[in-house]
Amino acid sequence: MFNIKKYREIKDFLQKSNKNAKIIAISKNHPLESVEEAVKHGVYIFGENRVNEAISKFVGLKEKNQNIELHLTGPLQSNKVKHAIRIFDVFHTLDREKIAREFTKYPDIIKNKKIFVQVNTGEEDTKSGIYIKELKDFLNFCNNEINLTISGLMCIPPIDQNPHDHFKTLKKLAIDNNLSEISIGMSNDYEAALDFNPTYIRLGTILFGKRQ
Repeated sequence: MFNIKKYREIKDFLQKSNKNAKIIAISKNHPLESVEEAVKHGVYIFGENRVNEAISKFVGLKEKNQNIELHLTGPLQSNKVKHAIRIFDVFHTLDREKIAREFTKYPDIIKNKKIFVQVNTGEEDTKSGIYIKELKDFLNFCNNEINLTISGLMCIPPIDQNPHDHFKTLKKLAIDNNLSEISIGMSNDYEAALDFNPTYIRLGTILFGKRQ
């Protein structure tokens, strides 16, 4: 079940440290009952990695709780975009032109969403994301060619490297490209992320326990 004590500890720490980061409770692979327990205690920002799982868990919840804000924190397939934009409020993993073009097919809906570009700061073949050397061109494509507003950048550091270095790189990339928001930090490295004043930290295991 949801660890409300740990959630409150982290939230209190953020407030005392004058950090404005919002906690995304990553509920992927956890049952609806755990999410409902979190909502009961005043948690309203959640993250899911799969569109179908999010729909099954959150359609009814969002109808009953207007405060719930749902984030897509996993990869998005082009054939799922039309379903995703109806359930998710924030997208953290835009990583290619095809998905960006799909977003623009629904201008009336997408204008109310926040979109982050995922940057593959470690240039890992097994990980999604735009490479650093391609980022400026991709942002130019989104902003100027297809008129898709980008809110910020996101990254997931390589598991065997110091996350601090990658967070520092992403922060600089955001500043260089006139973006004010970044999404960094997970259960095992969120404290390092806080040095760079992220908009969001994405916490799963530390709040929900091991995935089922």
